[in-house]
Amino acid sequence: MEKITEILEQLGLETNLSLDEIPNIDLYMDQVIQLFENKFVDSKRNDEEKILTKTMINNYAKGKLIFPIKNKKYSKEHLILMSLIYQLKGALSINDIQVTLDGLNKRIIKEDIEIDSFYNSYLALSQKNVADFNNDINERVKDVNEEVAKMEDRNSAYLEQVLMISSLVHMSNLYRKVAEKLVDEIVVDKEGKRHR
Repeated sequence: MEKITEILEQLGLETNLSLDEIPNIDLYMDQVIQLFENKFVDSKRNDEEKILTKTMINNYAKGKLIFPIKNKKYSKEHLILMSLIYQLKGALSINDIQVTLDGLNKRIIKEDIEIDSFYNSYLALSQKNVADFNNDINERVKDVNEEVAKMEDRNSAYLEQVLMISSLVHMSNLYRKVAEKLVDEIVVDKEGKRHR
């Protein structure tokens, strides 16, 4: 499992769009796509993977994941929402993301939220999550090595990899299930007010 350290370095886990990188001027769709592609290039699994496309952005707008744009331009607030969507779509359905972000969208429209402050809190938690993850992954490697040592198998390197993949996917599923339950707790009544 020596490869884990190498893999972690390649993933760019700490990559996020910071507020300083978001222009204070509205951007056209092509500029938004270029900004995201440049920022998250290291996060891509392979060269064919697209970070953000015109179709994705149009689907976010149609699905009401982002509030309506003006004059074919995207504001700083739109970019913050798209950055959140980029992270959320790895674990949640588009419908769950819409439910999750609906209140933010409404508060942005009403100018009832300090979105920069909210986003900075998200970025701070993301940094802490990466640190916690790096510690946790080392524990998982130890646990997997201990389990493989109990087996008498000539193909232990392969079995070690399968156990590690299975363990990581299981942890991912556990976190996703909790996130989905939290989404389910966001209830919208007939007037569109949120309750917990």
